[in-house]
Amino acid sequence: MSTQSRLTGLSAVLLAALMGGAPGPAQAEIYKWTDAQGVTHFSDQPPAGGTAEQVRLPATPDPAPPAVRPAALSTPPPAAAPNRPAAKRVVMYAAAWCGYCKQARRYFNTHGVAYSEYDVEQDAAAGREFKRLGGRGVPLILVGEARLQGFSEGGFEQLYNQ
Repeated sequence: MSTQSRLTGLSAVLLAALMGGAPGPAQAEIYKWTDAQGVTHFSDQPPAGGTAEQVRLPATPDPAPPAVRPAALSTPPPAAAPNRPAAKRVVMYAAAWCGYCKQARRYFNTHGVAYSEYDVEQDAAAGREFKRLGGRGVPLILVGEARLQGFSEGGFEQLYNQ
């Protein structure tokens, strides 16, 4: 595989991951530019000595629930978390490198939200289930049958407390 093909592929993966970004000040700055060879790049730093377009991709709750409960997730729901009226099954499809996945993990752990996490890059079955669910980027968070593409505290709380 050529370097240009790899860079283009990585750019597509990065863009897909960024589509689940959080709104507001927590969002990282992302820059997009095309080099002299016509390769489009996405980065958290603008190119040295060049110009780049700043990209902003807000997270929004996806109101469309999955058509079928995930088959790969047949374990019983977790026990009720402290200070929550009833336990809700929270599942996160994530990737190790994802900053928004890290924010979601931190939030879940800080707020006592029990959740199951599946790495879509390391676990082939999780990757297939993620695609079947129509995941467009990580994290994809399911709360029961409802879903959140990306992560923001407000978006998750709205979904969880419905």
